[in-house]
Amino acid sequence: MAEYFLATSGWIPFYGLIGALLALPWSTRIIRRTGPRPAAYINILMSAIALLHGSIALTIAWDREPYFMVWHWLQTADIDLSLTLTMSSVTLGALSLIGALSFLAQLYALGYMEKDWALARFFAMMGFFEAAMSGIVLSDSLLLTYGLLEMLTLSTYLLVGFWYAQPLVVTAARDAFLTKRVGDILLLMGLIALGTTAGTLEFDKLYEWADTAELSPWFAALLGLALIAGPIGKCAQFPLHLWLDEAMEGPNPASILRNSVVVGCGAYVLIKLQPILALSPITDAALVIVGTVTALGASLVAIAQIDIKRALSHNTSAYLGLVFIAVGTQWTGFALMMLFAHAIAKALLFMSIGSVILTTNSQDMTELGGLGGRMPLTSSSFIIGSAGLVGLLPLGGFWALRLGEDDFWYYEPWLVGVLLLVNALSAVNFVRVYRLVFAGEPRPKTRRAPEVFWPMAVPMVSLIIITLLCPFILDRLSLIPTWQYLHKATVILIVLSGIIGLAIGFKIPLERSLARSIVKPIKFTQDLLAYDFYIDRLYRVTVVFAVEKSAQFTSWFDRFIVDGIVNLVGVATLFGGEGLKYSSGGQSQLYVLTILVGVGLLVALMGWFAYY
Repeated sequence: MAEYFLATSGWIPFYGLIGALLALPWSTRIIRRTGPRPAAYINILMSAIALLHGSIALTIAWDREPYFMVWHWLQTADIDLSLTLTMSSVTLGALSLIGALSFLAQLYALGYMEKDWALARFFAMMGFFEAAMSGIVLSDSLLLTYGLLEMLTLSTYLLVGFWYAQPLVVTAARDAFLTKRVGDILLLMGLIALGTTAGTLEFDKLYEWADTAELSPWFAALLGLALIAGPIGKCAQFPLHLWLDEAMEGPNPASILRNSVVVGCGAYVLIKLQPILALSPITDAALVIVGTVTALGASLVAIAQIDIKRALSHNTSAYLGLVFIAVGTQWTGFALMMLFAHAIAKALLFMSIGSVILTTNSQDMTELGGLGGRMPLTSSSFIIGSAGLVGLLPLGGFWALRLGEDDFWYYEPWLVGVLLLVNALSAVNFVRVYRLVFAGEPRPKTRRAPEVFWPMAVPMVSLIIITLLCPFILDRLSLIPTWQYLHKATVILIVLSGIIGLAIGFKIPLERSLARSIVKPIKFTQDLLAYDFYIDRLYRVTVVFAVEKSAQFTSWFDRFIVDGIVNLVGVATLFGGEGLKYSSGGQSQLYVLTILVGVGLLVALMGWFAYY
């Protein structure tokens, strides 16, 4: 019986898909009498079954050889395009994490979206979302992974544009979809080039090919850059990072998954591609540069945001930047631990701010304040979630950062400073958000704010417990070293950077009336960070301008040149036909003469072109 759960674990992604399909009668309003809540119950049940099945399979697969499921999709000549799933302790562990967070996010959504008329449609999309993520972590085929990443892009578009009656939401969904498409198209180019060169798209066979592959430096660089373009878009890294900020227009329960495990799926694909990316030093350098720029830039931008969701979404980009650095330096163990610690803590943070948004109907932190005493559970969730990220001993974020510091200490010491700076800036940001939202005097919108009720409280309490137990989980996985093997200098630096960040966050002035300084240098810096270094305006005067002008030129060329030539041929034919009809006398000799003259002129013309 136990082996049965492992053998059938490849079907776990279909649980979410089944839930999405079963919710269609309610989401399309075929069934109206019962209301939309049965669709929510069905999807929550399917997520619970997926979590249970995945957890049982994980206990069975622990310390075992990976188990494979293979479907030969296309076999012709020397091409074998197979869809392969791998069930190992790593993949099933990631699957269990996705299942747990999906279940908690959907239970949270039951309270958050209670009065929304499109509740059934939302839960159908969440089931589709979960199915795509579950498939990605199990996939051992780059072809299958690419298809599932496309599902993830479609799910993001649908969930960001959930409230489609609002023009800003429609624009945000469109921009998020198109930005991801840029990376996906380049990834598809890399996939085709890799499949043509290696003869396979299965990761295990690609690793064997990479060990002996001899590629020209330019081809290896172009291949690697194309392959990392997809994860850059999925993980909201520079320069394809603007979509995550705009995606905050969607419902908060979807943002919980998007900022914890959805972006992590893109990084997970990047980790699996690491042996192929290592064929080019240029690709590794690009990963380090992109990760460093995003980590530092997004950490600074987050501090200048007044929208509570955007302040945390930019922080997500920053932590995923550290994962890109880890992959670029070939320290994938640090990348995996960072993804694990970040997913749990960030999901708890977004549940906390979602409770604030629901009870106050505001995301503007300048309108909030004094919620710590009125919403103790929400406040505690924010504190513990923040502590789980900023390297406070002994929570998960600390052990992830410690592993990164140990990895970089001797080989890339300048990256130690990047990790410490990101940790300090994140601490500044979290303290700033806490002071504006939970501390201080109550504001008009927060004076009567109640604590959330049980469907939202239970997931937050559960994640608080998981966050606090994260060190024990890591210890059980043998990922925490004993004291004698602990690098004392890295421990001191991480703790010190967190304390410095906390101190700065408590000391910086946060007067709402002076939120925007009148001193020009300070005002310029504030605007520069608040508007994300004006990246969107830079795109507008470069990429958007070039595309717009090329589209205008193409339209003009099509209208006046192509259509003009076609219309000229049509007019010439019309006039020729009208003119020739008057010369039709019914004499066959005249017809034969006309044909001979026409053929003769055509042959003479062709001979002239051939001669010259």
